[in-house]
Amino acid sequence: MSSTDWPLWEVFVRSRRGLSHTHAGSLHAPDAEMALRNARDLYTRRAEGVSIWVVPSTAVTASSPDEKDPFFESAADKPYRHPTFYEIPEGVRHL
Repeated sequence: MSSTDWPLWEVFVRSRRGLSHTHAGSLHAPDAEMALRNARDLYTRRAEGVSIWVVPSTAVTASSPDEKDPFFESAADKPYRHPTFYEIPEGVRHL
């Protein structure tokens, strides 16, 4: 098996404690352990990471840019989600 036949892995790196993991890039590797080691060598060379995730690209599901309008449409047709739907009882000060 050549390196071009290896599965593609997506790499996420957390740069400091308390921050979210962000997508750093992709790489090919034969298995998860090698993907993790290669991601460390490739994406955290200057000790800028404290945590790395590697995920097989086949496991990532994403929304389609062509469907952005209906997929992210606001909830205007759901009035129960708006605070104007509820009556605030008298005497409630901090709601």
